[in-house]
Amino acid sequence: MIADVAVETTPEIPLWNDPAQSLTARVSALIEAMTPEEKIAQLYGVWVGASNEGGDVAPHQHDMEEAVDLDALLPTGLGQLTRPFGTAPVDPALGALSLMRTQNRIAATNRFGIPALAHEECLAGFAAWGATAYPVPLSWGATFDPDLVHRMAAAIGRDMRAVGVHQGLAPVLDVVRDARWGRVEETIGEDPYLVGTIGTAYVRGLESAGIVATLKHLVGYSASRAGRNLAPSSVGPRERADVLLPPFEMAIREGGARSVMHAYTDTDGMPAAADEDLLTGLLRDTWGFDGTVVADYFGIAFLKTLHGIAADWAGAAGAALRAGVDVELPTVKTFGTPLVEAVADGRVPEPLIDRALRRVLTQKAMLGLLDPDWNPVPAALDGADLDDPDTLRGRIDLDSPENRGLARAVAEEAVVLLSNDGTLPLERPRRIALVGPNADESTAVLGCYSFPQHIGVHHPENPVGIELPTLRDTLAAEFPDAEITHAHGTGVDDGDVFGIPEAVRAAREADVVVAVLGDRAGLFGRGTSGEGCDAESLALPGAQQHLLDALLDTGKPVVTVLLAGRPYALGRAVTQSAAIVQSFFPGEEGTAAIAGVLSGRISPSGRLPVSVPRGAGAQPTTYLGARLAHASEVSNIDPTPAFGFGHGLTYTTFAWSDLVVDAGETSTDGEFALAFTVRNTGERHGTEVVQLYLHDPVASVVQPVQRLIGYTRVPLAPGEARRVRVTVPADLASFTGRDGRRVVEAGDLELRLAASSTAPLLTATVTLTGPERQVDHTRRLHAVFGQSAAGGPGAAADA
Repeated sequence: MIADVAVETTPEIPLWNDPAQSLTARVSALIEAMTPEEKIAQLYGVWVGASNEGGDVAPHQHDMEEAVDLDALLPTGLGQLTRPFGTAPVDPALGALSLMRTQNRIAATNRFGIPALAHEECLAGFAAWGATAYPVPLSWGATFDPDLVHRMAAAIGRDMRAVGVHQGLAPVLDVVRDARWGRVEETIGEDPYLVGTIGTAYVRGLESAGIVATLKHLVGYSASRAGRNLAPSSVGPRERADVLLPPFEMAIREGGARSVMHAYTDTDGMPAAADEDLLTGLLRDTWGFDGTVVADYFGIAFLKTLHGIAADWAGAAGAALRAGVDVELPTVKTFGTPLVEAVADGRVPEPLIDRALRRVLTQKAMLGLLDPDWNPVPAALDGADLDDPDTLRGRIDLDSPENRGLARAVAEEAVVLLSNDGTLPLERPRRIALVGPNADESTAVLGCYSFPQHIGVHHPENPVGIELPTLRDTLAAEFPDAEITHAHGTGVDDGDVFGIPEAVRAAREADVVVAVLGDRAGLFGRGTSGEGCDAESLALPGAQQHLLDALLDTGKPVVTVLLAGRPYALGRAVTQSAAIVQSFFPGEEGTAAIAGVLSGRISPSGRLPVSVPRGAGAQPTTYLGARLAHASEVSNIDPTPAFGFGHGLTYTTFAWSDLVVDAGETSTDGEFALAFTVRNTGERHGTEVVQLYLHDPVASVVQPVQRLIGYTRVPLAPGEARRVRVTVPADLASFTGRDGRRVVEAGDLELRLAASSTAPLLTATVTLTGPERQVDHTRRLHAVFGQSAAGGPGAAADA
């Protein structure tokens, strides 16, 4: 940022356009020169091309979206353009040209020449036609690999920036509390440390490309009652502080995120969009966030229509502004005429407008949108003949080989092998029965915010835009000598059982059965997973369990493969399947990754970011519970998962040994040091994911039985051993105490070095001494890992 010192400017360049001036001086001068109408125009977006007709729009979109007269609107300016690429299928080059022309029109029409900031969705890749469809965030979590996620996000950001986009609405940092919630596929997992570290890596990657990353959704959305979308959240202050908020805190402090989106939900009666303590007191005054807070789509108007805390649109706008919301998205509603009139008659103080405007204009200035040499031509169109659009078609490749390589790497690391009786890897099977609703479905690898599932489904006349091989395709390539018989069996959720006998016949004639089950991503009830697609139970949708049981009854080895957006209870298949392979919507390269795991070409290294339930009705199933949330003698319901958080197998074995605790006692402001050896005792290369959990036996308030405080990936060749060292700051033992302060208490702790939350392998009992210590958002957040060849010198930090 330029130093806050004014320098003399030439008369030809208005102060706000002069890059030699400080940001503060430029923005202040511009605000001073604006009328109230021009100020407010910078605080909303417009969704050009969106339709509120028909049955395919989001709920309430009919009420919230009205026809916008751009000719009447633009003379006062425009804050944002909503989804110029993600509203309808458009060739990327023609979309970039259209965006450029729109920006020219916006800048030429308002008297300050200010263009709009363009935003897009990027939850599983840039949500544009022809762009790479990466694995969904739940698969990012399964990799336990922040570095890889960073590289993926940087590639996504580069593609967005090259076509003129400024802001990406990702990542989702909601921590899963109930797997029945439809948006589980958009989350990173059920543990706040995993969500925080992977999410922060994504933020860094996106921001490194110049894209404004937007953290979603602050806060409580994932804790809605019974997993219902937008249902009230009733979490207490400690759960909110210790589980739901830490990922946002980390992504702001360490990731440099420049935007935050408020949640739809209310917590204990306070909607997030009107929560001043949250959006100003905590976010800005405590954490020091200085970016923009944007509304989730229609979220400000919902203060009137769904939450009932505002009597009219102006009241909703005023409540959001007071809380700290700066921008109304996706289109103008409450921040339009209602807000202009409310400012004019004094119901909404103009200083609230100026406060939000300062943040918006500062961000635009940082993006170069106020500079006199602002260039509307996106980088991807440099040198093109912009007067002949026909020559542009196909010029921009948003699904490059480099992108597909990254998508493949993430998909491969995200495949989780849940169980295996030795059937996998398959060694030259002669006859494979490939069965199930997702076996020959190309879109079974896509989440609900991928372009083909989000927008493309409404335009069946258009090609998908990317290659999406089915598992049937990739298995045929992986096992060219095998006879593969395909049987649909049943649909994802149609309940049809008439195809099951054919599937059973195919199974009986095969050497091995590959049953491909799971979800269909969609929105608002049009899928079994995705926004607004909540589940009443965690039983497999439709008749899929019936199909699976019938296949198991044949006595043939059944490899159960799941392409899903959430974990499901699998009944008897947990113990009777020959193997279970879990993949969470792994993107366009996902079926090749699964085929590679089945053949053994890929050694699986994914770990569960969410627990897999044993029973379909034992909710919630997150591992992060206190003692009474686990199995006990006081209830007949056993919520113990079939496969716990962090679980995952591979095709080799590991031995952990020689734990040494260099510092087993330290003060409440000190740190512990541990070292141990991990050896590959098998005959294949493999990657062990070392997980570090903290167990606090006695605390002043109830604590989870254990919680993840660190992890690292350890790749090992057969017979190779590595010495793993870890330094654990006492800060990681902090929690929200009785009076609401975050504290570190003296006492004994267990540091559990584990292969999963259910498989502790080495345990160090350590002690904190001294007085109780209060910590805040500046506390240390990470254990520091290092690796070296066993017996060799210490390794550099790997954190």
